[in-house]
Amino acid sequence: MVLTDGDVTLRPIKLRDQSAWREVNRRNRDWLRPWEATIPPPAPWGPVIHRPTYRQMVRHLRAEANAGRMLPFVIEYQGRLVGQLTVAGITWGSMCAAHVGYWVDREVAGRGVMPTAVALAVDHCFAKVGLHRIEVCIRPENGPSRRVVEKLGFREEGLRPRYLHIDGAWRDHLVYVLTAEEVPEGLLRRWHRGRRQGTSPS
Repeated sequence: MVLTDGDVTLRPIKLRDQSAWREVNRRNRDWLRPWEATIPPPAPWGPVIHRPTYRQMVRHLRAEANAGRMLPFVIEYQGRLVGQLTVAGITWGSMCAAHVGYWVDREVAGRGVMPTAVALAVDHCFAKVGLHRIEVCIRPENGPSRRVVEKLGFREEGLRPRYLHIDGAWRDHLVYVLTAEEVPEGLLRRWHRGRRQGTSPS
């Protein structure tokens, strides 16, 4: 499935995206490193896990998508691959929730690309997939990523100490949340209205 708003498009990640994905990731290596997940040292009784290759990553994302646990997208801006957004940890039953992770090319940061991409994904999750709650977990030090969810009106719900292994250590994360009842008109529509009015969404 492809989700589009103006110059911003979300579409499923593909094996043939490898060259473009690697080029963007390479150029942004220093900018992304402080926020990217890393693999902790193995426990004495645990398996040794290595960082996956691009092909291994895409195959894993596809398998999770086929199992209904994930929605893996690349982000395009004006037809060019500029980042990645993944809806992961999809849970049904009495929860109906998921969490969203993302990164974007520094060259297009500040143009509304990432808030638009997140809004597209959230609206799809609420209106089409049938989820009720979306979380975004962000390191407190990651100002640009926090501004994305704050612009969109996500609620800060609390701190998860030592939540994920990031940049070589277990790092605290702030939890930002949105539920379907909070955006009955749709998050993308609210985001556009806020931009036109020059105000943050309520």
